[in-house]
Amino acid sequence: MPYLLQRIIALFFLLLSTPLLVLLFLAVKWDSSGPFIFKQKRAGKNKKPFTMYKIRTMVEGAEKLQSRYAKLNEASGPVFKIRNDPRYTRVGKILARIAIDELPQLWNVVKGEMALVGPRPLPLYEANKVPKKFEQRFSVLPGMTSPWIIKGGHGLKFDQWMKLDLEYVKKKSLLFELKILAQTALLIIRVAMNSGR
Repeated sequence: MPYLLQRIIALFFLLLSTPLLVLLFLAVKWDSSGPFIFKQKRAGKNKKPFTMYKIRTMVEGAEKLQSRYAKLNEASGPVFKIRNDPRYTRVGKILARIAIDELPQLWNVVKGEMALVGPRPLPLYEANKVPKKFEQRFSVLPGMTSPWIIKGGHGLKFDQWMKLDLEYVKKKSLLFELKILAQTALLIIRVAMNSGR
């Protein structure tokens, strides 16, 4: 999908979601202390660093606590992932489950730092540990969603994740990206409905 079109779409949905973001701001600030937006340096296209935005879902200073929970890491390879991370706030756990915490990344798309679809951007310290055989995943803009998310996300091993990223780079096309966007929307709806039960 042409990047200019993606930036226009992202801006449209960012403006459309403004009332929701206001409500989320109030919920996050009510639930815990700290900023509404979480900022982190991530590796973009060709590993160029950029600041990625998310709604804060964890306690303030969560990054400094990561070493404390290293033994709980469920991910293989040079990444850190815990499905039920103890650093989540009450509201944050819900937002992360339905991926609504990713909304501010629409601004990253508007700025041209991310795309709607692409390999998920890794923190710099993790990106620098990715084996050379998977280096091609950094040849495109990182995305808000990716094949990794719809194929299992945290449930996949690191090598499976990286191979899906390489497959995306190889098959990248308008139809392929539209398919991933549609599957992501259905996944979010399904998870949201199950969360309400």
